[in-house]
Amino acid sequence: MSEAPPRRAVLFDFGGVLTTSVVSAFAGLGAELGGDPGLPLRLLSRDGESSALLVAHEEGRIGEREFEDGFAARLRAHGLTVEGPGLVSRLQARLRPDPETIALVARLRAGGHRVGLLSNSLGDDCYAGFDLPAMFDAVTVSGRIGVRKPSRRAYAIACERLGAPPEATVMVDDLRQNIDAAARLGIAGVVHRDAAATAAELARLLGGTPERTT
Repeated sequence: MSEAPPRRAVLFDFGGVLTTSVVSAFAGLGAELGGDPGLPLRLLSRDGESSALLVAHEEGRIGEREFEDGFAARLRAHGLTVEGPGLVSRLQARLRPDPETIALVARLRAGGHRVGLLSNSLGDDCYAGFDLPAMFDAVTVSGRIGVRKPSRRAYAIACERLGAPPEATVMVDDLRQNIDAAARLGIAGVVHRDAAATAAELARLLGGTPERTT
């Protein structure tokens, strides 16, 4: 049996891939609010009301203020004294660009690969400082298409916009569940931990990636 041809396109997640860790950002927010650092993320992943708010916001069905007020109420129900306004911006302020991964994106595009963004958005302000149209061949943000990862539809839309079929595409994401969902559509996956490891795995899947120039 012949080997599958190298893939030629890459989709990058945003938070925790092009930025510093989302988990650390949520932990920092929890500590800033004077409570258990793990509480905000734990609620969003395990508490039904909090999870529903997050999904609705990421899919663009509710605005930032409605999400903030609802999530603040859930935090108060678990012992924190917090108001909604500014909650998202306090989280976003803890996310910093990861220059190594951003440089990897640029090298891939310079080397002839199609490169896109597929992001579950927590408000447009999280992209401040990133010139996404200049960085990527295609940008797909959940709040603008009404569907989020790990929905198959989100990956299908991103591949269509990128002009690459799933079987020719690699997804780079820091969450295993998103990688597993992409695989069900035929998209190869790289679980991002750091830029160097991601670059090495992409080199294997793409048949080589441009070397660092610095």
